[in-house]
Amino acid sequence: MLFVLAAGLALENAAAGDRELGQYLSSECVTCHRVSGQNAQGIPKIAGWPEDQFIAVMNAYKDKQRDNPVMQTIAGRLEAGDIAALAAYFKTQK
Repeated sequence: MLFVLAAGLALENAAAGDRELGQYLSSECVTCHRVSGQNAQGIPKIAGWPEDQFIAVMNAYKDKQRDNPVMQTIAGRLEAGDIAALAAYFKTQK
């Protein structure tokens, strides 16, 4: 019974996105989007975005439904768990 509860908790945490992994992965994002999250030279702020919105936008770039070659390349290299982790991290940034 304890194993089932632990497995369920692990799945719940994975689905929610690993914020620490997101922080680790964010170094490429903040090169353009800035650590402060401030809009710079037309690059949108991503800090504070709701997770579902972040995931939807990144998947749209990954699937080439949104046009931006740089973002398509970056999103194309990410797995679903990586995108969820980034979403969890950027949601907490102000």
